[in-house]
Amino acid sequence: MPTLNDLVRRHADLAEGDREWLHLLVGDWQLLSDLSFADLVLWLPLPDGAGYVAVAHCRPSTGPTVFYDDQVGARLATGRRPQVDLALAERRICRERDPEWMDDVPVREETIPVVRDGRVVAVLARHTNLAAARTPSRLELSYLQCADALARMIATGDFPTAGAPTGMRRGAPRVGDGLVRLDVEGTVVYASPNALADYHRLGLVGDLVGSSLAEVTSDLVTEEGQVDEALPLVVTGRAPWRTDVESGGVALSLRAIPLTADGVRSGAIVLCRDVSELRRRELELLSKDATIREIHHRVKNNLQTVAALLRLQGRRLGSGEARAALEEATRRVATIALVHETLSRGFDEAVDLDEVVDSGLALAAEVAATSDGARAVREGSFGTVQAQDATPLALVLTELVTNAFEHGLHDRQGTVRVQPRRDGERLEVLVTDDGVGLPADLELVDGVPSGGGLGTQIVTALVAGELRGSIAWGRGADGGTCVRVEARLHEPPSR
Repeated sequence: MPTLNDLVRRHADLAEGDREWLHLLVGDWQLLSDLSFADLVLWLPLPDGAGYVAVAHCRPSTGPTVFYDDQVGARLATGRRPQVDLALAERRICRERDPEWMDDVPVREETIPVVRDGRVVAVLARHTNLAAARTPSRLELSYLQCADALARMIATGDFPTAGAPTGMRRGAPRVGDGLVRLDVEGTVVYASPNALADYHRLGLVGDLVGSSLAEVTSDLVTEEGQVDEALPLVVTGRAPWRTDVESGGVALSLRAIPLTADGVRSGAIVLCRDVSELRRRELELLSKDATIREIHHRVKNNLQTVAALLRLQGRRLGSGEARAALEEATRRVATIALVHETLSRGFDEAVDLDEVVDSGLALAAEVAATSDGARAVREGSFGTVQAQDATPLALVLTELVTNAFEHGLHDRQGTVRVQPRRDGERLEVLVTDDGVGLPADLELVDGVPSGGGLGTQIVTALVAGELRGSIAWGRGADGGTCVRVEARLHEPPSR
């Protein structure tokens, strides 16, 4: 389905500011839909009076929907909906018509001009299902009063508010979670049952109506600690912002939406939600992430200690073959330590592989190069990979680069190039050198040298097993060696 931005760009030549205004509106219009118990459809006027196109559709979570099918992309000819035309032409809210019937359901339509800087950039249609019409409760009347206030603000260009936190952010309160209506002085004139229950859990005894929300909240938040500087602005309804309050192990998320009439503040809506369980889980995750980070740090230190011990042991050996074997083991342990060092710096189980590879290339050049003129370079970016892919990738690349230094560039100058190409979870890496190349009598079986040494066996096993890919050796165009590694990386875990 095309996005709002796609439809706006395709059907109208709106300025960047007007497009952003529509994005802000759609980002926060679930609030209006829930307060209105109505579907919302955003109609964008087409050039030259050719009609309208629906660029967004929102359904209420507080009542029955009107449209079973999504209205995005629908066309509306001029004259088919007179109220849409009136709202656009006269820049006013229109609700004069009698209810119309849709699939044997009576539906009331109201149209609201979406105004920015004194201009109508779109028309918002509000469709209410009247099939279950009855005497509204106090809650429903309060919701509808708040909805009408927001509709008037949209028609005067006072809503949405740039920079305000929308209801889409994690943990943000919604209409059904709890609603408090404030007057211009910050006194509670209405509190929904859920809002009252939230404040009772925070420690309130009695009712909220008739009290100053700022005073009630400040009296309840008795624990010592840093208080969000936005709290006074939110509980008085003076700023469109969001904050959290905590007391006695209970956490409430509060969001204020100031209401205006003719540009003058007339009160506010404060949405509230009990997020105690959400905050508890976040703290648990934070603690677990810190523990994992500490584990990586300790693993890195232990691996570095093992590498140092192997290095000391190698210096005491007289046999050249044994010393070379210990040097290879030292390099492999040090490569694994590089990955854990990167993981120990942050909370995410993801690694910037470019940093690890660059360190590995320097390590391989230092340990394995036999000529001052030999060097290793990375051309391209690996990007971020999951920890389970980082260690085998780092080992594979370090082995290949070390092998290129020791065999292809032995006692000669040259360059080993590591060239990654990333396409989502697919990764292709070319490791090439301009050295002596593969021996003429070397037999390749499915691209892998027959009878290869331990390094070749390690690389082949890691690529096929851990990286779920393939590897192939070949002769380079300039006479050197070219190794192609193809891997299928793991997707990041969903949160």
